[in-house]
Amino acid sequence: MISFTEDRQRFLDGSLSVSQRVEQCLAAIANQAQLNAFLHVDADGVRAAAAASDERYRAGLARPLEGCILAVKDNMSVKGMPMTCASRILEGFMPLYTATAVERLIDAGAVVIGKTNMDEFAMGSSNETSAYGVVRNPHDPSRVPGGSSGGSAVAVAAGLCHASLGSDTGGSIRQPAAFCGVVGFKPTYGVVSRYGLTAFASSLDHVGPFAPTMADAQAVFDVMAGADAMDSTSVPTPEAQPMPPIDGLKVGVLEESYITGCDQDIQDAYAAAIEKLRQMGATIVPVQLQHEQAWVPTYFILATAEASSNLARFDGVRYGKRFESDVDIVTETRSRGFGTEVQRRIMLGTYVLSSGYHDAYYTRAQKARRLIADMYNNVFTQVDVILLPTTPTSAFEIGAKQSDPVAMWLSDYYTVSANIAGIPAVSVPVGTDTAGLPIGLQVQGPVFADAMVLAVAAQV
Repeated sequence: MISFTEDRQRFLDGSLSVSQRVEQCLAAIANQAQLNAFLHVDADGVRAAAAASDERYRAGLARPLEGCILAVKDNMSVKGMPMTCASRILEGFMPLYTATAVERLIDAGAVVIGKTNMDEFAMGSSNETSAYGVVRNPHDPSRVPGGSSGGSAVAVAAGLCHASLGSDTGGSIRQPAAFCGVVGFKPTYGVVSRYGLTAFASSLDHVGPFAPTMADAQAVFDVMAGADAMDSTSVPTPEAQPMPPIDGLKVGVLEESYITGCDQDIQDAYAAAIEKLRQMGATIVPVQLQHEQAWVPTYFILATAEASSNLARFDGVRYGKRFESDVDIVTETRSRGFGTEVQRRIMLGTYVLSSGYHDAYYTRAQKARRLIADMYNNVFTQVDVILLPTTPTSAFEIGAKQSDPVAMWLSDYYTVSANIAGIPAVSVPVGTDTAGLPIGLQVQGPVFADAMVLAVAAQV
């Protein structure tokens, strides 16, 4: 992996140029093409942007992220680059504007190297649903990188860029970050604008960074955060709260019954992190996260309902590639343009929104969402942050869960509740299992306590 905060010093003292680092990254992308991390590489564009950054360094005009080599998940629009959402239905689509989060990074000096592979329309937990092929974990190419932002996680883990952007609807940044051994941060809902992000589930979607270090993640987040007139759900950057001294920090931890389903290596890493924080002076407080059996069902009812509505526009008439038919263009387009997982979620969402089942499923899921958010509010009156596993296992083999969608969905067990409540959460690498695969642990905090969550995660 390559760190921008470390490279910036080299850019400043002239021992390395942005153009040289860009060439190294382009070569690495070509040499590791088997990982299938990128759907589009803008070699000419990134070279031109790198040359401009080198001029700024020589002139003493470097911006905060000058020369930060950035990869962008392919469900975020970047003007001049194709955006497919890893789906055949958007093949060849060119957006007319750049997403706010990406534009802010570019304005701060970042150079965009390309668009990363992903699960189709961000629907998946393994990056196996992409219409353009499976993404492979750089630590073991026979295993998945996690999803849906698998390509972005791999791009950082394999040293193909300094940082990358992903979207997190139910764990799609944190889960691949854990599987690939990088930092993955999901901010508080609304702190980073979603303008220019193709919506999967609008009330659950978050834009956030992948990075090799906490310092890099913080640098990218600081630039992206803040209100956006183009996104009515966005909010001003929260005021940074003073970080409690570690010897006065109250850390909530899960009781043993919550983690018995995790692999033993995950349990051991969790226990070690708790002990490390205890030795540093933190107060360890066992907490009960109630309604845990409702987390995944609530998430999938809400997410699929919103997906059914959001993806209705992709019909070959208003948006999307048209697949011709003598009978029904819309049916033909959606049947051939969408993959199996996307079709499954659209059908499930349409079902739970139908007149006969709306109250039985969707309305009850909204009530459960309120209970889960209230549960977190109550817990955060007792502790400053919560430490919990990111995933119950390390990266599993490609194809291992393809025949069982429910088992695939359960890999997000520890991540979906943070999206339901809209709280900040970050996954940090804490070592490897007996097979040498990365293990990630997760820090969650109260709404708008993004800075504190990142600071505590740095200690972990």
